[in-house]
Amino acid sequence: MRESYGEIEAAVRLRVPVAAWRWAAASGLVPPADIGPGVWSRTVVEAADAEAVRAALRLLDAWGAADRLTRALREPLVWRPGVTASAVGHLVRAGLLVGLGGDRDTPDVHGDQLDALARRRDLPALLDRHMPLGAGQAARRLGVRRTDFDAVVRLGWVEPVSTVDVDYGKSRGGAVAVPLYRALDVALLPVVHPEVDWRAVRAARPGTRSLLTGQAPTAPGGAWLPLAEVARICGVRRAAVVNWRRRHADFPAPAAGTDPHPEFDRAAVVAWLLDHDKIAVPLGPDPAPLAVLGAGRAECSIRFYDAVLDLAHDAAGEDRVTAWCTEADAEALAELTAGECGATVRRLAVPGAAPLAVTGEVRVLSRYRSGEGAGLRLTLAWPAGLRGTAAPVGGGLVRHGAPLAAPGDACWCTRHDCGGLVPASGCTEHGTAAAPAMEWHPGGGIRCADLARRRPGSAGRPCAPSPSQARRRLR
Repeated sequence: MRESYGEIEAAVRLRVPVAAWRWAAASGLVPPADIGPGVWSRTVVEAADAEAVRAALRLLDAWGAADRLTRALREPLVWRPGVTASAVGHLVRAGLLVGLGGDRDTPDVHGDQLDALARRRDLPALLDRHMPLGAGQAARRLGVRRTDFDAVVRLGWVEPVSTVDVDYGKSRGGAVAVPLYRALDVALLPVVHPEVDWRAVRAARPGTRSLLTGQAPTAPGGAWLPLAEVARICGVRRAAVVNWRRRHADFPAPAAGTDPHPEFDRAAVVAWLLDHDKIAVPLGPDPAPLAVLGAGRAECSIRFYDAVLDLAHDAAGEDRVTAWCTEADAEALAELTAGECGATVRRLAVPGAAPLAVTGEVRVLSRYRSGEGAGLRLTLAWPAGLRGTAAPVGGGLVRHGAPLAAPGDACWCTRHDCGGLVPASGCTEHGTAAAPAMEWHPGGGIRCADLARRRPGSAGRPCAPSPSQARRRLR
């Protein structure tokens, strides 16, 4: 009588799939191996509930797992490649998933465990740490063209961590060793090299020369950083890095330089900065929600990414916003702005700028594909004289009314710091008789006329509603 069982023998003894026993052992459904690594005693195997072991298995192949993880990242994947079946193998080897069978590079996994991983908020960071990228995938993760990433490799800023043999067929050279790069190293390039205008690199048009060709290459074995460069990477002063070095015993030791001017290994310093939350991995471009109203009252809500807003300083000028968007959103915008009068922007909220609205004549100025990303670089333009502040609720242009008299105790209209108010129909003092008083200002476009000058101390303040009446915003 057999007294010890490996996973295959245990599965045969219980008449269950080997994958089912592997999952039962990994999930704690059966006791851990009590004789040695991967070896169970006869007592443990015979005590296991075969039906429960069989019922707990929900097998999912690597391609299905990759598809679920890609969907979990949520569209649009503007600067992030989709998860591949081979990436699932890397997640298994990293201990994030249990391999239940199949090929070593593309293993089967448990559906429930995969779903739990897909729900993790740090999924993008986990993929960056454990998912190697080919050159095309790396270019997409960086948001640049393939030619720009090839320039990064020539500069010595990233190095392959492994290779994979890909058979392209006899007509295309047969099997070729394709280099793979660590996604974390690629994602950190804009952080580690702040001297590069990465926004300009990402906006480069197809067929143009890479803006990285003028950068100095890293000498072999010479990736050393002085204290001032470490400070620049973190966005702090040199004195702060000196303090970190003094207070933290695990700060990397100098690799070159002198005592007054030490230099540190770039990879070691970057790893330390990440571990101590001094820098963060860029997860992707910031979204800018856009609501557009076209001819025939057709409305479209989309998201811009990595938006750059260029506002004119006079009403006769032209405003522009350039950003990434998906191809589907670009087509929808082209349709809405194709009419003679263009489209209307109900609300555009670019990070770092006040939400704006445009009353008409919005058009697509240009759109083109740049880099390996899954989107287009698009530019919208409109006359600056039609731009103003967007209303906080519902969008559209904010319009304040000019007070006919000083508001009394019975007035419950929405009041603003500038002196203007939005009349409420039930107000016995103002009703709907107060007409909007608007004019164009260089800083905010169409907004209240110079009512602010009539109130001492209120000049220059934003036209915000009184906090006590913010919930009664009416336009």
